[in-house]
Parts: sequence; structure tokens; C-alpha cells
Amino acid sequence: MKVCLYARVSKGDQHPDIQIAELKKYCLLHEHEIVDTFVDYASGATDSRPQLDLMMKNVFQKKYDAIVVWKLDRLGRSLKHLVSVVEQLKSYKVGFISTSQDFDTTKSGGMLLFHIFGAIAQFERELISERTKLGLADAVNVGKRGKDKKPRKKGGYLLRYATPKVRAEWGVAHK
Repeated sequence: MKVCLYARVSKGDQHPDIQIAELKKYCLLHEHEIVDTFVDYASGATDSRPQLDLMMKNVFQKKYDAIVVWKLDRLGRSLKHLVSVVEQLKSYKVGFISTSQDFDTTKSGGMLLFHIFGAIAQFERELISERTKLGLADAVNVGKRGKDKKPRKKGGYLLRYATPKVRAEWGVAHK
């Protein structure tokens, strides 16, 4: 089976070497012929992923029998995007293989597992986002260095130009 490998890392200082090594090992064990390897250096939430776009262009030209990724979240920005990509692959009769979740849409049960793991990946992503937002909201009341834990003082524009009514609402006394 002719396959292409797709890897993605979120930050520029991260390296896709581990992902690619795992993908090559999987292909060797399953006797898949690796035709191309695509690597994107971008956040999963980023719309612009040039290597993914190039890979999909090659899929439309039917150069591969399957796409091999390390994890679901390496390919899709969201569950909706992931399902959309896999549906496109399916329409071109190209399989989707995720090595770490151990499923293959070219086999019977692979689509069922795909949808289950996709939902779990989306849930995990939303949990991380919630925690980040809570942390940022809490950080508003932390001092400049994050160590002193004192509420930040209102200042600048508010002290100089705000009307007495606005200053009263914000609890800021005029100097």
C-alpha cells in the first residue's frame, strides 16, 4: 500500500523526529511503501498549514492509498475539521491510519473508532482551553511579576482623564 506520512508540531522549537520515526516504524512493520512525508510547524488551531494543503492536493491526484499520522490531533484543528478531512479522504478512496490510537479506516471498525477518538480529542482540547482561560482570568488580579499576588492598581488614563463617575465605578480616587 502506498502511503504518505503527516506530522505536525505546535511550536518552532519542537521537533517532529519522534513522530516521523514512529510512523516509519509502523509502515515498515505493515509493509507500507512511503511515498511522501509532510511536516507542518504550526498550532493545530491555525488555518494555514501549507504541508497539509499540499498533501491534500496530492490526495486529490490519487497518489496514495492511505495517510498515516501519529495521533488524531496532529491532523485536525477540531472534530469538525478532522471529520471533514477523513470524509474527503474517503471520497477519494484514501484510507486514514493513526498509529498511536491504533486504528485504520481501511479496515472494518476503523471509522467507528475514528469517531469515538475524535470526540475524545475534541473534549480534551476544550478542557485545555477552559483551563487556560481560567488561568488568564485569575492572572488579571496578580501583580506584574506574578509573585506578589497584590491586585493591580488602576492608573494611567483612568487617573488622568476619566470622569468622577467612571472613577467611582472603578473604585479609583483622583490624585
